[in-house]
Amino acid sequence: MHNPRLASFAAENLLEANIESLQQAMDTGTITSKDLTLMYLHRIATYDSINSVLEINPDAVQIAESLDLERKQKGARSSLHGIPILLKDNIDTGDKMHTSAGSLALENHVAVEDSFVAKQLREAGAVILGKTNMTEWANFMTDNMPSGYSSRGGQVLNPYGPGKFDVGGSSSGSGAAIAANFAVAAIGTETSGSILSPASSNSIVGIKPTVGLISRTGIIPISHSQDTAGPMTRTVKDAAILLSVLSKKDERDPATLTNPYQHIIYTDYIKDTDLTGITIGVASEPFFAYLNEEERELVKDAITKLKELGATVIDSIDIPSAMENWDYNTLIYEFKTDLNAYLQNTGVNVPVSNLKELIDFNLENPSKMLAYGQTLLTKCEETSGTLTEAAYILSREKDIYFSQEQGIDAALQNNSLDAILFPNNFGAAIPAKAGYPSITVPGGYTSEGKPLGVTFTAGAFEEGKLIQIGYAYEQATQHRKVPELTEAE
Repeated sequence: MHNPRLASFAAENLLEANIESLQQAMDTGTITSKDLTLMYLHRIATYDSINSVLEINPDAVQIAESLDLERKQKGARSSLHGIPILLKDNIDTGDKMHTSAGSLALENHVAVEDSFVAKQLREAGAVILGKTNMTEWANFMTDNMPSGYSSRGGQVLNPYGPGKFDVGGSSSGSGAAIAANFAVAAIGTETSGSILSPASSNSIVGIKPTVGLISRTGIIPISHSQDTAGPMTRTVKDAAILLSVLSKKDERDPATLTNPYQHIIYTDYIKDTDLTGITIGVASEPFFAYLNEEERELVKDAITKLKELGATVIDSIDIPSAMENWDYNTLIYEFKTDLNAYLQNTGVNVPVSNLKELIDFNLENPSKMLAYGQTLLTKCEETSGTLTEAAYILSREKDIYFSQEQGIDAALQNNSLDAILFPNNFGAAIPAKAGYPSITVPGGYTSEGKPLGVTFTAGAFEEGKLIQIGYAYEQATQHRKVPELTEAE
């Protein structure tokens, strides 16, 4: 590291520093936003052999400098003032960076305006550092695509075991980059498991909010029924800070008008580690089927710790619809409608303006575009794009009923629960269909060093309760370890 001040920052463990302590350091002049930005850029240049960061904001350093000056003249705008943050490559930024969903078909796409998410971050004074790699089209391009692979960005690797452990998807780059300390925080997106999976796989905190808590305007879609952005951080408190900034009403997104709790400060739910009065149900055996014995022991340790913190834990609770014969027709039918609407506004530099043209573009460039095929894109194109099919309407009705009334709501009410515990992201599909929130917190490591996540799920707009539980568990366990990185060649 050429700058000795930056080297001293790294030595002082600022890489693992949380937002609150970084703000204190910037307020006292110990560091600046410019220092932080350069430090993270140096780490990306040196250690991103895991291929997590797809693009750097060319204005990042100057933005940081301007925010440093503003701090001196007026004070900080918010707790995010000067904090470098990465965005997943399906979130629009109205600047010089591209938004491509990982596809070479959109490699020249520059959005004309910020997404609602990017706008809130800028207004809060955050430094948008760059874009992260992701599973192409948020892993809705084809069957059996590896998590973290995209035609534009290549394969993201897990920093705890590059090429050995799955990196999780589709917010793979966001998860790996924060685990590797390439920014203070990142924003991912989830339709079903795409924040919770990489958070679990990369030993970080991920919050998948209630659909409607964060605006979807300016985010490349899969499904308007299930899509949401969410924070990916190293600590629960940092995630709560981000959630408070992002959870604003957006007149362009009707889902945000369903939130009955506007203007919540989620850090208010950051309390002590006493969980007395909280009841948590452990999901039944089917959700543990993919765990080996060592991973099961880690979950048992988590349950023991929750009990020590005062929580009442009910083992093996049933979700009535858990064994329902689920389909994913909602995604199949909504993808064409939602993607076509997005592509209509991408401009002349993008060679595709609808799903059919995207499929044809991929067929014309099979060596680059079709390493794993495009079975899902093809299946989606067979739909009308009007959402009039009975198969869609009935599936959506079924999803809502069995995921909410006969799903999460029933499990919570029947057992008088505050939250349900799942291992990793194995219970993600049901709250995803319900549009309900979850939080993943690091739950330890196997003897091989493979991370395990502990996930808590609650009812609609109960993010505060999840933050309370997640924070208490995190503080009592302190499981997160920094991955050992090798220098990029």
